[in-house]
Amino acid sequence: MSAISSLVPARFLTITAHLVIVITIFWSRENNVKACLPLDFTPEQYDTEDKKLVVALAVTLGLFVIELAGFFSGVSMFNSTQGLLSTGVHASAAVALLFFLFEQWQCDSYWWILAVCSVLPACVEILLFIAVFGLKKKPL
Repeated sequence: MSAISSLVPARFLTITAHLVIVITIFWSRENNVKACLPLDFTPEQYDTEDKKLVVALAVTLGLFVIELAGFFSGVSMFNSTQGLLSTGVHASAAVALLFFLFEQWQCDSYWWILAVCSVLPACVEILLFIAVFGLKKKPL
């Protein structure tokens, strides 16, 4: 099995693992929201932090749609550069988000994980979409 063809299942599995962890955080976000607040917080503070975390999780899910659309359409499925980048950042995101979930990190750390591990591969995916469909170029 060549290196490129072994990246396809690895990429799919790491994207799926990242997606499952994000959905798990979405369902059980109460403890993470409380970790972002002082010990004596008001309901308004809780609602504000909860909304911030929900927005971050919703943005992550939207970026998953972009990346999975490119993957399943074949635009980037066999692109080794995108496959390696995506596999690396989604595996890193899965590990970091497990720490976020179990160690109850501050909510601000989620935004850093989102920026590096979800925005970066989605932007590359968008560039590949533009190259393939807009410029009618063959993917690298």
